Formats: sequence, C-alpha cells, structure tokens
Amino acid sequence: MKKKVIVSSCLLGNLCRYDGKTKKSTEIIDALKEYEIIPFCPEAPIFGTPRQRISVINIDADNRIITDVTKEDVTQLLEDEINSFIKDNPDANKIILKSKSPSCGFGTTPILNEQRDILHYSNGIAAEIFKKNYKNTKIEDENTYF
Repeated sequence: MKKKVIVSSCLLGNLCRYDGKTKKSTEIIDALKEYEIIPFCPEAPIFGTPRQRISVINIDADNRIITDVTKEDVTQLLEDEINSFIKDNPDANKIILKSKSPSCGFGTTPILNEQRDILHYSNGIAAEIFKKNYKNTKIEDENTYF
C-alpha cells in the first residue's frame, strides 16, 4: 500500500487558482512518484475558477477570509469544505501546500488588518485546520520541501 500525500492542486498542474492558472511543480510531482497523491484545493469547488481573490483579514483578533472585491466573509464556507475534505481523507503521511496562499500558506500567508496592511505572516485557513487535524503529519510548502 502506497503512502498518502496531500498536495495543493495548483502544484500538480490543475488550473484551479483564482486567476485560472496553475503553479505546477514538476519537481514535486517527480519526487512523489512513490506516493498516492491526493489533490487539495478548498477554493475551487466553492467559488469556481477563475474567481475573485481572497485575503486573510484580522478582525477583532480573529482571522477571517474576506473576498477582495465584494468584501464577503467566506470563512465558514471554506472551513466546511476543508473539514469535509479531512473527513474524506483522515490519514496522510505528508502534506505539501502552496506557499503564500490565503488557504494553503504554511507560515507564509500575509495576515492583513482591515486597511489591508500586512500585520505579519502566518498560516492560511486550510494550513491552520490541517495543523490541528493532522498532528503527526509533516506539513511543508513547495519552497521548503526540497
């Protein structure tokens, strides 16, 4: 039985980013040939592709996911999608996420104030939920994997 790795879909070449593009990493794909790859993107199933950008906005000491144009709070929609994914994929030996993403960034996501100034860098919403649910699984991004 192959080990399982969860990988941000855009790193696998899927056209699922907000701009309809990909961030394909041939190096990651090649390095994971011995794994069962489980693609992950919480945004595309909810909002489609392309879509408006989202950002992590700290409001009253709480990180919320807000759409950039319409200013809609989509935090709960994303949490539900991520938790559904975890329920369907309870085990993983490794997780590789897309850096700087408001969903998948692991320590690299800009956390903004309500004026959209960068306060600091932390985890995107999925990375934070994964960290709590996949406690014994190493989480990396495409820049720290190699």
